Amino acid sequence: MVTPIEIAGRRVGPDQPCFIIAEAGVNHNGDQKLAKQLVDVAVEVGADAVKFQTFNAERLVTPDAPKATYQLETTAASESQLEMLRRLELSPEVQRELMDYCRQRGILFMSTPFDEESADFLAELPVEVFKIPSGE
Repeated sequence: MVTPIEIAGRRVGPDQPCFIIAEAGVNHNGDQKLAKQLVDVAVEVGADAVKFQTFNAERLVTPDAPKATYQLETTAASESQLEMLRRLELSPEVQRELMDYCRQRGILFMSTPFDEESADFLAELPVEVFKIPSGE
């Protein structure tokens, strides 16, 4: 039997209302203003949380790592995967601002850390909860 847990004052589990997480991911394209707009839309549609990604591009890929096919179809072929990830990476300062912005808007800030240092950073913020990436 699954035991309900509590996230940001909400019980989550069997016989509880659905806990909706809006996946912002890297859809902000590295733009803080767009990231805040994604938060605003998540609030407008009634999501309980909005989830971003926390990573350091240099710790995630090597300089010669190839892009995935879907990345080649949607980004410039001349841009390496490392360059693309650098462009999408949110600085610690921006993530702190986003967490504060989420708090002001009444929505839970979540993030997926892609390395141990990023998980440590999120724990120090502190975030209420973070999601382990599916590839781990």
